[in-house]
Formats: sequence, structure tokens, C-alpha cells
Amino acid sequence: MKQFKTILAFELKNFIKNKTFVGVTLFLVAALAIVMFFPRITDAFSSDSDADDSSISGYSGVMLILADSDEDKIAYANAFGAAFTDYDVHVATESLDAVKDKITSGEIECAFHIESPTKYTYYVGNFSMYDENYLIANEVMQSIYRLDQMTEHGIAIDDAAEILATPIEFENVSLGVDQMQNFFYAYIMIFALYIVILLYGQMVTMNVATEKSSRAMELLITSANPTSMMFGKVIASCIAGLSQLIAVFGSALLFYNLNREYWTDFEMAEMFFDIPPELLVFMLIFFLLGFLIYAFLFGAVGSTVSKLEEVNTAVSPLMMTFVFVFIICMTSMSSGNVDSTLMKVCSFVPFTSPMAMFTRIALSTVPVHEIVISIVILAASVFGVGVLAAKIYRLGVLMYGNPPKLTKLIKQVLFKK
Repeated sequence: MKQFKTILAFELKNFIKNKTFVGVTLFLVAALAIVMFFPRITDAFSSDSDADDSSISGYSGVMLILADSDEDKIAYANAFGAAFTDYDVHVATESLDAVKDKITSGEIECAFHIESPTKYTYYVGNFSMYDENYLIANEVMQSIYRLDQMTEHGIAIDDAAEILATPIEFENVSLGVDQMQNFFYAYIMIFALYIVILLYGQMVTMNVATEKSSRAMELLITSANPTSMMFGKVIASCIAGLSQLIAVFGSALLFYNLNREYWTDFEMAEMFFDIPPELLVFMLIFFLLGFLIYAFLFGAVGSTVSKLEEVNTAVSPLMMTFVFVFIICMTSMSSGNVDSTLMKVCSFVPFTSPMAMFTRIALSTVPVHEIVISIVILAASVFGVGVLAAKIYRLGVLMYGNPPKLTKLIKQVLFKK
């Protein structure tokens, strides 16, 4: 245990002293600060801009309605005024060309030219991709047209208005899991696990390969327990990765809470930061266990290479396996069928269960006993793979020349007399 603590402290110190690690973490926190404070900043500037515009022209946010007759203008202006509550709707007293000039100069924001009960033209300076005024106008025009047609065919105007205004009552009740809401949580967890394992797993491999290439391992392996060395390196990388994620996502949560009132129009952001507690617990469990089992494998593979140039080739099978699992989970999420036979099988295989089981938990109703069995198998496999990786590590770091095959080392460890 003393050797384990010493190695763990040494590896953690290396991460803290690593300028790239610290720099990336600070960069991500700073970037998130800019993103989270962006609505507050833009709101401050837009408020000042709106104040300046209104003091100069007095027409900011004005919508004008043009029609052939004065009676039609008033009727449409009243209807559009009720629908567009964010605009100051007025009847246009100028010609169409004069209205266009006002839009171009910025005196008014937009205008609707009603050419017939079923046709209009929408004029605006810059048509934004988020501009939905025409959709609202379609509903207003359709309601007015239907009301007029009903009254022409003998239906009293009050009865017609009541028919058109009758709301449709509905309620969405989910007796299981809301896939739409949890989809983001599953996606974020899978993507984060994917990035962290590939990043820190390769980092473990590179550290082991670097030590081996410097021949420092020959001295270390004879003075320290290989199990303590392997577990110390892997758990240190796990703590470093988890600390980086906590720093990034924790700062994002802090900045979001400081600017919560400015994010009220972004439902996705609110959904992201309001993750259910039980789902967060499962996310942490599967994230940690999934990272550990792959990190042990990466460490074992790193001990088999003799040159740093051989690292990418050596870890390719592991990376391909992990990418394969990633594709399976993402495909199942996209199709909405996360309870397929393949996903159920993957939920109990240690190398695939961190992604597969969490995806099923987030997007489906999984029996409690299946979750418990999956976690127990995964936790036992992490310990077993860790011990096996330590033994492979002891043999691999002392072998130079042609890199030994991982399968051959496993046979030597398991079947040696």
C-alpha cells in the first residue's frame, strides 16, 4: 500500500506539472466562461443599442400593415397586433415604396402587405434564419379567412369565432423514460467517455512506453511491486481525467447558475444542467469503471512495445473495439431502439457495458437486477483485468527487441507453471 501511495502521488504530481494538461483545462474553463456569460453581455449591448435607436427614430420594433381599403387595414392591424405582442403594430399611411424605404433605413422593422385574403408579402430588412414572423402571419391570415368564409355561409360571427378559438386540450404522460429529455445525457456521457478513454488511455500507454524505452523500468520493476505500479499509474490518470471533467463541467454549472435568468429562452441549456440525480449517479459509476478497465488494458499494451513509434500500432485493436462499441450505442440511440438483442448482450460484456448499459438506463426502463448484475460484472472485471495487466506489465517491460504479442503474454501469465 505504501508503494501504491508513493507511485500514485508521483504520477499525480506529473499531471499537475504538465503544462499541456493545465493549459487545456484553463482554456476550456475560460471558453465556457465566455459562452455562459455571452447572453448577459449581448443583452447589455442590445439594451444600450435599443435605447439609442429609440431615442433617435422612435420606430424600433414597429410593424406596419398595408391593405387596399382602410377597413381591411384596421381589421388586419388588430389581428396582427393580437398575434405579434412583441411589436408595435400600426396601419401604414404611406405608400409601399415609402414603407420599404423606412425598413431599409431602420426606422421600422418590418411590414406586411395584404394583397388578398389568402395572399400577402412580408417585407423585412435582414431575413434572419430564426425569423418566424411569416409562420405567425400564416396562422393569422388563415383564421381571418376561415372566419370570413363561415360568416358568408350563414354562420354567426360569434359562433364562427368560438369554433376557431376552441383549444385542443392534451397531455403527454410518460409511464417509462422520456427519451427526448435523456437523449442528451446519454450522448454527453458516451461522448465524454469516448474522448477521455482515448486521450488518457493513450497517455498511460505513452508513459509506460517512455519509461521502458529509457531503461528506467528495469530499476523500477525490481524495486517496486508491479501491481502497485500499474494501479498507481492508472488510478492517477483516472483522478486527473475526472478532475479535469469536474473542473470543466463544474465551472460550466457555476457560470450557468450565475447567468440563469439570461438562458431562459434556451430550453436545451436548462435541460442539460437539470440532469436527474439518479442518472448522474449511474453516469459516474459507469464512467469510472469504464475508464479503469480500458486504462488497465492500455497500460498493459504499453508495456509490450519497445519503441514509441510502435504505440499507435499496438493500441489499434483496443481503439477499434472501443470505436465499434461507440458506433453501436450511437446507432441504437438514433433509431430509438436501445433494447435490441445486441444492446442487451453488450450491457453485460465488461468492455461494452459502460456505454451500452448506461444508454439503456437513460433511454429505456431497465430492471434493477440487470443493472446490478452489469455493475457487479464490470467491477469484478476491472479488478481482474487490473491484476492481469500488472502481471503482463511485469513481463512486458523487461522484453526488448521485437514486441511480444499480447496474446502470448496472457498465455504465459495464465498458464505458467
